[in-house]
Amino acid sequence: LFAMEQEGVCPDLITIAKGLGAGYQPIAAVLAREHIVDAIVAGSGLLGNGHTYMSHAVACAGALEVLRTIEDDNLLDKVRALGERLHAGLVARIGDHPHVGDIRGRGLFRGIEFVAERAGKTPFPRAANFANRFRAIAQDRGLICYPASGCADGVLGDHLLLAPPFIVTSQDIDMLVDNVGDVLDACVTAVQGD
Repeated sequence: LFAMEQEGVCPDLITIAKGLGAGYQPIAAVLAREHIVDAIVAGSGLLGNGHTYMSHAVACAGALEVLRTIEDDNLLDKVRALGERLHAGLVARIGDHPHVGDIRGRGLFRGIEFVAERAGKTPFPRAANFANRFRAIAQDRGLICYPASGCADGVLGDHLLLAPPFIVTSQDIDMLVDNVGDVLDACVTAVQGD
């Protein structure tokens, strides 16, 4: 369920939220190792925190069903398989593109680094506004994505996160990959026209 498991890391605390409620109702949680819980119990036994929706019965019931669905429907197997299809498709379509520095990620979370010059991974100038320009062109074509800038040094550097939902199909993945390639080409043309 967590990327840290694939890295062999076991943190003392993990915060979880968005996926826990599957977008139906806000919910968040903190997972703690036993020695942390034991320390709280041995002390006051109370957590000095609170929130309007804390321990909300409907949100908790919904989160439990989300977790059951993930397990019962083998959604993680689907994520792994479609994630590999997404990665392979992106590598095939834009992996050698002169303005792609890297394609990385796991499962259905994939990031694409955009660069002005591939060999040295030189970022686009800030004025190019590449990631946000990509998002605008993509959105006009029906593709929703997450752009970000400043990832190289806090000011320069552009990347994009793709995060399709559990309900994505193989056909959707193929269409997404084609869209990304077409939008990238249109974005580069727009930047070069400036």
